[in-house]
Amino acid sequence: MPAELGGSQISSLLESLPGIASVLRSPVADALVKAIRAAAGLGELEPVDAEELVRYAVRRGLIGPDEGDRVLNEVQAPLTARQQAARTPKARAKKAKAPRKKGKKRRR
Repeated sequence: MPAELGGSQISSLLESLPGIASVLRSPVADALVKAIRAAAGLGELEPVDAEELVRYAVRRGLIGPDEGDRVLNEVQAPLTARQQAARTPKARAKKAKAPRKKGKKRRR
């Protein structure tokens, strides 16, 4: 049976092995970072991230299981639709095309 690591052991492990922090990082932390980036318009929140956050909130007693189910039902369809729309060739072509700057033409 594996032993649990204490706080000081984890700190020394993180200092001695670069890159291990990303391996030991919590799925909840990843989901929170993605949610923050999505809220700022810098990324997309995936359905699995929403589920992770809701499960965390239910485990911690922040929301009840019924409310968690309601929230997941509300967000599941829009998140899935956005994900599928981003995968279509038309959407990818639209993202690849740089927006043109529109300026006013001056008459002399």
